[in-house]
Amino acid sequence: MRRIVLVTGGGNGIGKAVAARFRSGGDTVIITGRDADRLTNTATEIGARPVPCDATDPQQVAQLADDLGADLDVLVNMAGGNTDLHQPDGKGTPLEQVLAAWRANLDGNLLSAVLTTTAVLDKLRPGGSIINIGSIGAEYASTSYGAAKAALAAWTAGLSSTVGTKDVTANLIAPGYIAGTGFFHGQLSEQRRTALINATHNKRVGQPSDIAETTYFLASAGARHITGQTMHVNGGAHTTR
Repeated sequence: MRRIVLVTGGGNGIGKAVAARFRSGGDTVIITGRDADRLTNTATEIGARPVPCDATDPQQVAQLADDLGADLDVLVNMAGGNTDLHQPDGKGTPLEQVLAAWRANLDGNLLSAVLTTTAVLDKLRPGGSIINIGSIGAEYASTSYGAAKAALAAWTAGLSSTVGTKDVTANLIAPGYIAGTGFFHGQLSEQRRTALINATHNKRVGQPSDIAETTYFLASAGARHITGQTMHVNGGAHTTR
């Protein structure tokens, strides 16, 4: 059966790779994002349906849910990114700036997933999957980004118990350093890049396809008994036991 797949933040980077992987498997894919032109170009390239949507805006998320139709099989909450890497506006007192920075990362990386999932939850058919994208940064949550991703992982574990009785799984993928994306906004030094690679066990950079393949697996029939988990995809830069 051809599945209906929604990928938020699917216009570029890892989200685009995830959307393309589901399309290559014959699924119907809807991608969302805030940049309508980029979204349209990506949709044309991979054969997806574009729906412009800011996942932090409740009204836009509600409209997205209305536009989807009655059924959904896979939700991939990819929208997000480290808003600390954007140029701050410098407005307000130091504490007000801290508050704004933390709210931006919580909105972009936690609440975007909460809003989207809540809006489409009743559309997910039995056998469906919710896959949230976290970060290795959650293991070192000294920043608003890491804390937001840690909260996303905790929420995903709880969400699994809520949706499990509906035969829907909920898991989180925590990527390490993934090359070929705009995540660092040009702020990744060669020294830092080398350190990130050296931290892995296999001494290579991650690729968007690594996350795409893991996402595709978690939505497959072979992963129906995997739920409530955080899947680390980082070449051993962070290990679990």
